[in-house]
Amino acid sequence: MRIKVNEIDDKSIEFTLSNTTIAFANAVRRICMNSVPTFAIESVTMYENSSSFFDEYVTNRLGLIPLKTPSDYTEKDEAVLSLDVEGPCVVYSKDFKSSDSKIKPAYDKIPVLRLLERQKLRLEAKAVLSTSRKHAKYQASLAGYKITKDGDIIFTLESFGQMSPNDILTKAAQILETKCDEFKKQLEE
Repeated sequence: MRIKVNEIDDKSIEFTLSNTTIAFANAVRRICMNSVPTFAIESVTMYENSSSFFDEYVTNRLGLIPLKTPSDYTEKDEAVLSLDVEGPCVVYSKDFKSSDSKIKPAYDKIPVLRLLERQKLRLEAKAVLSTSRKHAKYQASLAGYKITKDGDIIFTLESFGQMSPNDILTKAAQILETKCDEFKKQLEE
């Protein structure tokens, strides 16, 4: 198998796979989308919400904010993000304060909601590491491929901002290797 990187930036990568199968490309695609763990807000403790939105609506919006995910964290790690704002203002993802400086919203300008005069929002949100097999909010990327006339596979991966495309592919390769080792062990038993 040969890999040739066609384009790369901090959000996406395109590369060509040669001398491999569609099944292999599809396995990599599925692992990138379903099995690479990322942080997302799992639970919210609402202390004060005098906005015009129900607590459940605010909680749902918070869960969909992509959070930076360093590659050296484990499923036991978690972070608490707090928010304490008073209107009039637009609450943005940059307004969160995190208990871990490495785990924070991937983008600063994601609008959460608008607060009017004297409206307040005070909460704590717990972020945990999981995969999109549990919920779509943990999905790290979109990935796809197309097959050229000469049988090469052009693979495209776009990150949602939690991790770099290289980190996603590296983590996917580690997961694929682990799964293959487990499969091999079970065959030998």
